[in-house]
Amino acid sequence: MELPRARLLAVSHELDEAELAALKFLSRDHVPWGRLEAVRSPHDLFEALQEKGVLEAGNPAFLRELLYYIGRMDLLVSHLGSSREQVWRELQAPGGARLPRLRYLLFQLYEDVTELDLSYFKSHLDKELPNSKLTRETTMLDILTEMEKRGLLGKNNLSMLKSLCEKINISLWNRIEDGLNHFGQEEMLITEEERVNTGRPEGHLVSSVAPDPPGSFNDSSQLLEAYKMTSRPCGVCLIMNNHNFAKAREGVLEHKHMKDRDGTDVDAAALRNVFSKLHFRVEEYRDLTAEGIRETVKSFQSKDHEDKDCFVCCILSHGKKGIIYGVDGQEVPIRELTTAFTAQNCNSLAGKPKVFFIQACQGDAFHKGVTIETDSGEQDSSVERDARFQFDCIPAEPDFLLGMATLQDYVSYRSTREGTWYIQALCQHLEYSCPRYLCFHKLIFGNT
Repeated sequence: MELPRARLLAVSHELDEAELAALKFLSRDHVPWGRLEAVRSPHDLFEALQEKGVLEAGNPAFLRELLYYIGRMDLLVSHLGSSREQVWRELQAPGGARLPRLRYLLFQLYEDVTELDLSYFKSHLDKELPNSKLTRETTMLDILTEMEKRGLLGKNNLSMLKSLCEKINISLWNRIEDGLNHFGQEEMLITEEERVNTGRPEGHLVSSVAPDPPGSFNDSSQLLEAYKMTSRPCGVCLIMNNHNFAKAREGVLEHKHMKDRDGTDVDAAALRNVFSKLHFRVEEYRDLTAEGIRETVKSFQSKDHEDKDCFVCCILSHGKKGIIYGVDGQEVPIRELTTAFTAQNCNSLAGKPKVFFIQACQGDAFHKGVTIETDSGEQDSSVERDARFQFDCIPAEPDFLLGMATLQDYVSYRSTREGTWYIQALCQHLEYSCPRYLCFHKLIFGNT
């Protein structure tokens, strides 16, 4: 008996055009080009897969795999009676995955490409592909499909794709190359869910992961314990971005020289960009007073994070040892902010990583800024010193990490044009080094 037609129709009605395009691309190794081009609906695709024996009688395993890869966990539950965890276990089993890993690697490349990247791909391929295939509506999936059709891309032919990525965005190729190096030339890709254990050990964010044997999915026995980072969104990334300190200057004499934090919006933009790519829902709050900081933290403390795997908080402000300033010049202890998310105070984040990145300028002690000599020998007055910190700022319990802009009793620097050196380096590291099959916390904590 074949899969019930009503079930396939129900799933089909839930999928949009973009998801159909993704499913067609993922099914390329099972259905010929001509048959795929005739597909006009998800149900057409399911019928084609049944014709090829991929959707077997009474066995929707490949359909579960496809829905899992495009992130439609809701359909797994409502129409196929399965769950994310069940499919993950299926894909771990030897022979459990029917999708070639290279196919999924290319699909992940499509998801990582920005609109700007896509425009560059089109311009660089204008001599290789006809103009009719490079229109405004052309997606990265369309480009990859056309390259495959014309023999410009394949399992043993990645040279053109490599060359394009090197010209357009080297981080895209680094992700592909990492996959090649990690998994070998045959079966290369592994999903994010397979990179982590389903358990959450207390006190350890992540450790190294042994490579898979060629042609098989990751054996969980090879993994050291790590946090699960598979929810979508992965969690909230809260950004508290303080720029305008006019209220502080209008207040007590101590803060008359507290400058506005020019350059902080560059940092906020970089954080928004990278954490969006890492599947976090980014929420930014600007120019908060001390009370505003407390109220914002309290509001996120009271939220239900049960269906999220992580919480990230980025604080960009003036400060001093163990202190963050509101734009009114009033102080908020860092420990007060982090303690709000302990297991006792925020139960839905118990056992989950809570990560704080703090960039805070010193304020009055170094209000005039400093000059440094550039490589050209010119003086640059656009650089200001940041805060000194103490490190008794986080609760004495597991699952917390505090990333500071400087060591205790040392200053760090902020460019009024290019942002802070710490935040920019952090974002560049994540942007460059985080292929989608690696959880971001491995890159942050993997070598600590």
